[in-house]
Amino acid sequence: MRLTVLGGCGAWPTAEQACSGYLVEDEGFRLLVDPGYATLPRLLARTTADAVDAVLVSHGHPDHCADLNPLLRARGLSDRPPAPLPVYAPYGAVDAVLALDRPGMLAEAYRLREFRPGEGFGIGPFRVDTRLLPHHVPNAGIRLSTPRAALAYTGDTGPSPDITRLAHGADLLLSEATHVHEVPAVDAPYLLTARLAGQYAEQAGAARLALTHLWPGTAPDGAREVAARLYRGPVDVAAPGLVIAL
Repeated sequence: MRLTVLGGCGAWPTAEQACSGYLVEDEGFRLLVDPGYATLPRLLARTTADAVDAVLVSHGHPDHCADLNPLLRARGLSDRPPAPLPVYAPYGAVDAVLALDRPGMLAEAYRLREFRPGEGFGIGPFRVDTRLLPHHVPNAGIRLSTPRAALAYTGDTGPSPDITRLAHGADLLLSEATHVHEVPAVDAPYLLTARLAGQYAEQAGAARLALTHLWPGTAPDGAREVAARLYRGPVDVAAPGLVIAL
């Protein structure tokens, strides 16, 4: 299994960073997880739109799914459209993105397969297990596993013991860490800090931690240092081009 980071910026993209977007590959299968703002150009720098085999969305905030629209346009409006793209998402999560174009315009470009966080299913070579994690909208924490490796991804979440369960023994915990030390009170139930991400990775016994969804302008080294105070394994910060082989 191989993870390539397309972007890891929270809320909105910057000149240097796209929002959440991750390409996960195994046995030649390409799964795009969370095509957030500005991730499609990063994807197209590495592969073609028709090379994506499936899309998996954690939740419906646009910094996690907005670039599904240009991806489907690139496929559905091409001279030789590929087979419909399977899109897996919590119920209703991508309705707004799919409604950006006139009804039916991209209907043949995708096949929507909705699920409830907590359900499990297969996508290509991956076993997908999900958990409902606390956020402003329904959010699926995701565990992708094969016989050789396991990747746990929080999507966006607030504090929850289910994060530790999701990431138990994983080869990598890709954890949101919007803030470094403390989440503002209004968002405290719905977002994490780098400190909490380190704590959960340590409790889960994850082999590696990658921090993502940092607030724009956050110093990566500062977030990494704080997480490393509680987690004894290697710590990365999601940035475009980061590749982690599991």
